[in-house]
Amino acid sequence: MSGNLSPAEIGKFLSAKGALRFVEPDMKLGLGTGSTAAWLVKLLAHTKRTQGLNFTAVATSYATTELATSLGIEIRGLDEVGQLDLTIDGADEFDPALNLIKGGGAALLQEKIVATASDKMVVITDKSKRVDALGAFPLPVEVVRFGFRTTQRLVSELLADQNVRGRRVTVRMAGDQPLVTDEGHHILDLHLEKIGDPHSLSAKLATIAGVVEHGLFLGIADAVVVGHGDGRLETQFAGRDDWQVEEIDLEAEAALLAALAG
Repeated sequence: MSGNLSPAEIGKFLSAKGALRFVEPDMKLGLGTGSTAAWLVKLLAHTKRTQGLNFTAVATSYATTELATSLGIEIRGLDEVGQLDLTIDGADEFDPALNLIKGGGAALLQEKIVATASDKMVVITDKSKRVDALGAFPLPVEVVRFGFRTTQRLVSELLADQNVRGRRVTVRMAGDQPLVTDEGHHILDLHLEKIGDPHSLSAKLATIAGVVEHGLFLGIADAVVVGHGDGRLETQFAGRDDWQVEEIDLEAEAALLAALAG
C-alpha cells in the first residue's frame, strides 16, 4: 500500500483523517500550516467535492492559502469571519499536558492568532512529535526586523535565569539572508534542549519589546490526534491521561491515500 510513502507520511495522513471527525457541516475552520496540515487541506477538499461538506475556511499562512485555493477551497480573512469553531493544525512538539512548540514553518504568529480565535484547537501529528518535556525542537521566536540583533542579545541574556538546558540563540536564515515571515518579521530559534518551566519562559519572552510572538502554545490545544504508519490512531483530550486507540484498515484507505499523495 502506497509503498513510496514513509510510515511518517502515512501517520500524518491518518492523523489528519482522524481529525475530520471533529468537523461538522457549516463550521468556521482555521487551517494550519505544515506537512501534516497539508494532508488535512487535501482531505477537506476531497470531502467537500465528494460529499458536499460545507465550511468556511481561514488559513494560517500564504502557503496554506495557496494549497487550499488550488484545491477549490475558498479562503476568507479572519476579521471577515470572526470567531472560529475549530482550528486544526500540526505541531513540532507536544508534551503530556498538550502544551506545544510550533513555528517550524515560520507561521507561528498567524497560527497562534487563529488558534486563540477558535472555540477549539485540535493538533494533528505523528509519533515523533511526542516528548516528555518541550525543548528538543528549537523554540521559534518571531521578532521585528528593527534592531533584531539587539533583540537576539536580550533574549540570550533572559535565558540565563530560565530553567533550560541549552541557551544558544540563532537567526533563522533563508539562503544567505535572514528569513522573512509572512508578516515581515524575522525568526530567532532558541536551542534550549529542555524547557523546565514553559510558563515562566513564555511570560518572560513577552516582556522583550522586539518580540512579536513565540512558539510556546500553552493551554491552547483541546485534543491531539496521532497517526502511526502501522494504522494505529491515537487521540488524547486535554485534562485526561488516557489515550483512545483504534486500528485503521490501511488497505481500505489505500486508494484515497494514493490519490491525495499524487
